[in-house]
Amino acid sequence: MESKTAVPSKPIIWAMSGWVFGLVVITVGILNLLLVHPVPGVAYLLISLIYLPPANLYVRKKLGFSLPAVVKIILGIILIMFTLGVSDLGDMLDKW
Repeated sequence: MESKTAVPSKPIIWAMSGWVFGLVVITVGILNLLLVHPVPGVAYLLISLIYLPPANLYVRKKLGFSLPAVVKIILGIILIMFTLGVSDLGDMLDKW
């Protein structure tokens, strides 16, 4: 008999990095909600859905496509630069 093992469609590192970065963006969103202003907090929480694997799978099923990894990486770099450089949350972190 043939062995039927499930071969993951993506390497585990991509799934783990999606969870880690998604949770980081959720954390920044919650900090923005509590410390800065609700609007950027809600925006970060919505953007975090791009990185979380279950949300990404849901969007792929409903719309038929998902964002490529390159777009996610570029968006992640922009988010980090914005959070630490321009936002009020970055200024609060500098004071500590």
